[in-house]
Amino acid sequence: MALAPPSYCFVAFPPRAKDGLVVFGKNSARPRDEVQEIVYFSAADHEPESKAECTYISIDQVPRTHAIVISRPAWLWGAEMGANEHGVCIANEAINAREPAAETEALLGMDLVRLGLERGATAKEALDVIVALLEEHGQGGNYYEDANSYHSFQSAYLIVDSGEAWVLETVGKYWAAERITEGVKCICNQLSLMTKIDAEHPELRSYAQSQGWWTGEDEFNFSEVFSPADDHLACCSGKDSLEKQEESITVQTMIDILRDKASGVCIDSESFLTTASVVSVLPQNRSSPCIHYFTGTPDPSRSIFKPFIFVDDVKLVPKAQSPCFGDDDPAKKEPRFQEKPDRRHELYKAHEWARAVLESDEEQGQKLRKTMLELEKQGLEAMEEILTSNDPLDPTEVGDLFYDCVDTEIKFFK
Repeated sequence: MALAPPSYCFVAFPPRAKDGLVVFGKNSARPRDEVQEIVYFSAADHEPESKAECTYISIDQVPRTHAIVISRPAWLWGAEMGANEHGVCIANEAINAREPAAETEALLGMDLVRLGLERGATAKEALDVIVALLEEHGQGGNYYEDANSYHSFQSAYLIVDSGEAWVLETVGKYWAAERITEGVKCICNQLSLMTKIDAEHPELRSYAQSQGWWTGEDEFNFSEVFSPADDHLACCSGKDSLEKQEESITVQTMIDILRDKASGVCIDSESFLTTASVVSVLPQNRSSPCIHYFTGTPDPSRSIFKPFIFVDDVKLVPKAQSPCFGDDDPAKKEPRFQEKPDRRHELYKAHEWARAVLESDEEQGQKLRKTMLELEKQGLEAMEEILTSNDPLDPTEVGDLFYDCVDTEIKFFK
């Protein structure tokens, strides 16, 4: 069984997070050469009987989808992580479980992230959307753009809004979920739910019994029952990083955790790299906007977190979007992935230069890193002012916020 890539997702609620803010973060660990793009889709009405064309299958579309912003591997339809206009954030993790994931093409865990964001106006609604689609269509298909090997995984999700979070862990169509309203939570590439289960598939326990994994007499512990025999380890490095924070957790704290290579949260190994990261801040006071900081580039320790705010007139950012190959895309043709097109976008290409400098030239690299952090700090401070201001947000001022940040970053690298 292929090992799931070691990604991490986090959430912190008040009082552990600062000033009535919920802070969400994710590092996406993927194959080293994979490109992630940042894409915004506006809210849309859909014709009756129209279809949503997901990565491998199409499913019935709903009458209306919410506006979303997502970070996704450029070859697929879904998302590794993202947010919608209602302040819902979702990230997923590929999971190894006792039961191998189906190789049949169905919905990818990443498709379900996007579908949850497009169709759920609250964290609980998004959870309900995901489990209903899982029941109807199942999950399966290659997680990587790779014709030579087939990697399919089960999925776990962290689904967050300003009032609550749900940890949803799935094995095939079976699932369990825990509701969280305070403190901190980390999920990684192992099952983590134990005996505190707040919602579950109606046949979850009878299925575990039918497989001989649970006697029905002991207390039901989801991760013990469904984890591979050799894999019931604590998901410790991410959890420790979050729990050892003595100060209240802010956007900056979350960014620092995501950049930490020593803890293993920021992965940079022979096979995997943190190819994109996100931090979101969701104010519990509804009059303040949610702010989502995306890198759109690999390795958060060498990337700039750039802010995005939902308003009616968001300016699209083609420089953070990969080229589109339409129906000729090798990911859409069968047999799949017979060739690998160059999916690098303009921001990714500019950032490649920066990564090379940071890796090779100590003096120039230190200067470059300092300037990058300064650029990021300016953005964080401007967003802090928006969050603490009593004045209503002027949509015309933030509609091109992410566009301007990407543009500035590219010019700076050139």
